[in-house]
Amino acid sequence: MESANRRRFLQTSAVAAVGVAGASAVSAAQPAAAPAAQENGPDPFGGFIVGVQSYTFRNFRKLEDVLSRIQELGLHFVEFYNGHIPLDSSDADINAARALCFRHNVTPIAFGVEGFSKDHQANRRKFEFARKLGVRYLSADPHPESFDSLDRLVAEFGIGIAIHPHGPTGNRLHQWFSAEVIMKAVASHHRLIGTCLDTGHLIRCAQDPFNHKLDPALQVRHMAARNFGLHLKDHDNAKRTDVVFGRGVLNVGEVLRALRYVRFQGYISIEYEANPQNPSPDVRACLDVFKEAVRKLR
Repeated sequence: MESANRRRFLQTSAVAAVGVAGASAVSAAQPAAAPAAQENGPDPFGGFIVGVQSYTFRNFRKLEDVLSRIQELGLHFVEFYNGHIPLDSSDADINAARALCFRHNVTPIAFGVEGFSKDHQANRRKFEFARKLGVRYLSADPHPESFDSLDRLVAEFGIGIAIHPHGPTGNRLHQWFSAEVIMKAVASHHRLIGTCLDTGHLIRCAQDPFNHKLDPALQVRHMAARNFGLHLKDHDNAKRTDVVFGRGVLNVGEVLRALRYVRFQGYISIEYEANPQNPSPDVRACLDVFKEAVRKLR
């Protein structure tokens, strides 16, 4: 039987697909209370929309192989990256990808992470692609000069921009490394421009020489209603690698409490960058930790 949160997503996606803009589009993507159960029993994900960032399976080039692995994990949502569905895909290729998703009972909810510039037509093409794919959000690394263009496009398409921090990049911090930086940039812009925080990259900011100890739960609370997505991962700064939840510093329960507090209705993507040859066992272990954290929330 379909889960309540999956039906809810499909219903709101149908609204977005017919091109709803303005206030209706804003309300469709804004956080609200999530249902806590399935009709056939308790929801192990606590009403959260939980999927995987397909970059986790970047070593698997065939889309069907990726979707099979997502299905085997018991997940029904995916945030694709362009290595699995290129931005220049034809309409026929996009429709074929959607058909494969349907066959595997997996719903595309987001796409990214994509850059955006002041080139309005280039930005528009990415929104047109997102609408054809049927996603509600574009996780993004936008140039500051892109916001005027993005204000117009999110209003027109009803697709949210979810700015994504990348933590340390070389010898500097990423331009959007924290919720404070992101919120300062988006506060005066359209309500459909928000964030897809990444707990792993937030944790990485504590590495030398940056030493910014960012609490992922507090970062979620700072973004409040502008939390559209979340890349959930744990990181070991000593080993400089992603680890199973709880083996680094991530407190999954506190992050989930923060999401509940801000009435989050976006997507949670499990993204695991270690063990790309066979990430499924570690992702499954992460999901076990997630489910246990949900049980403790009740």
